[in-house]
Amino acid sequence: MNGAESLVHTLLASGVDTCFSNPGTSEMHFVAALDRIPGMRCVLGLQENVVTGMADGYWRMAEKPACTLLHCGPGLANGLANLHNARRARSGIVNIVGDQATYHRPFDAPLTADTEGWARPVSSWVRTTTRAADVGADAAVAVQAARTAPGGIATLVLPSDASWNDGGTVAAALPVPPSPPLDPQAVKNAARVLREGRRVLVLLGGRALRDVPQALAWRAAQVGDARLLAEGSNGRVARGRGRVPLERVPYAADAAIDALRDVEHIILVCAKAPVGFFAYPGKPSIHYPATAAVHLLCRPEQDPEEALRALVEELAAPDAAIPDPGPRPEPGRGAPSPEGLARTVAALLPEGAVVVDESISYGRGFFPETHAAAPHDWLALTGGAIGCGMPLATGAAIGAGDGRRVVNLQADGSAMYTVQALWTQARERLPVTTIILSNRKYGILLGEYRNVGANPGRTAMDMLDLGNPDLDWPRIAGGLGVEAARATTLEECADLLAQSLARPGPFLIELMI
Repeated sequence: MNGAESLVHTLLASGVDTCFSNPGTSEMHFVAALDRIPGMRCVLGLQENVVTGMADGYWRMAEKPACTLLHCGPGLANGLANLHNARRARSGIVNIVGDQATYHRPFDAPLTADTEGWARPVSSWVRTTTRAADVGADAAVAVQAARTAPGGIATLVLPSDASWNDGGTVAAALPVPPSPPLDPQAVKNAARVLREGRRVLVLLGGRALRDVPQALAWRAAQVGDARLLAEGSNGRVARGRGRVPLERVPYAADAAIDALRDVEHIILVCAKAPVGFFAYPGKPSIHYPATAAVHLLCRPEQDPEEALRALVEELAAPDAAIPDPGPRPEPGRGAPSPEGLARTVAALLPEGAVVVDESISYGRGFFPETHAAAPHDWLALTGGAIGCGMPLATGAAIGAGDGRRVVNLQADGSAMYTVQALWTQARERLPVTTIILSNRKYGILLGEYRNVGANPGRTAMDMLDLGNPDLDWPRIAGGLGVEAARATTLEECADLLAQSLARPGPFLIELMI
């Protein structure tokens, strides 16, 4: 058995059965091992940032890691943006990165790079394995690191001779470390704040945004008439009828400061206290009052359900019904608007669907209009590195399984970063409906230009415009194997969305906004 074969066997024994890949010469022995050893689903991405984004979406829905296969340091570098987003989402991923053979590395061949140096900023664990005999054991540790709560990115750098040399040994799966224990005093303190405090905000993030922790947080909040909010950027939120109608901390600095201006206490549940996405002249970095007291109930690596259940028990909080969001809305009509599109999606979204939101500025008001939708999961851009939506939707469709429909609300400028994901959707026949929000400009940057106090001229406007030539999304999608159509009204969008939900495979709608 060579090192590559021991790697595949160990990954499978550790529960890793999906590989998102864009391999090269250094990885050919791993590719050959995948061919010989059954059990691994291999999904090709045409660019490494697609590969890493798919692995992120897979974790968010499957709640177990996939592996990526990347070609040397530059291949890893091509995937760093979506690894950054995955780190912010606290997703577990095992990166397998090929490298120069150990004896060839001193000759400084063109692809030689500081692969570990590129990996460290986005990884919780990094190791280079130089002997075939160690590959299996190191792979088992990598999977354990990826699965350690709340999820982490483990990067295993594999010189090609460690793959092709004989002497590989299969390693047994390692146990997943338990979540760190709760601090009983933190539970008592949060209960005291809810009983005695005024203007309390309970801020949920990470795994606290699943349906059971949400319901427990709602019960606890009723004791002190506290507010519940989600962080502004979240990996996965359970939403729709039967779930708490949570809103998010606003993205825009002025809106966030206004929303939090009266807060006197903040209880953090797997969340961070709100700060600005960027700095702006004359505006504070911290968006809550400087006089507010911040209390930690549990950290992201701790179990939020356990923490909130303990809080409910400490409060002796009675059952509390989750508010009825009202009837399911009717699809929007007329010219496209953010509210009308949100109502259209809420009206047609099937139960158990997954929404992937990279709508950027257009989608900031989507939450209020979609509380009455059928129960669904909402995945969002977490690290601010645009170009995650299409790969995230692709990986989420594979991770969710069972034919669950994924609806990708996708800004057009961001979509062009990783448009190759459409090809993978077509090849894998994935149930993904992409709605391109086609305003043919970087709309968010026009707003940011104003926020920093600048006055754009012709040169600046040209750099924020996606026209001349216009992007033709039906033709782009068709060239990548995905059927597509254009909609200019919400009625047309609703008809196309309904048709896409009733058929297998991917479909793209270009909505002119």
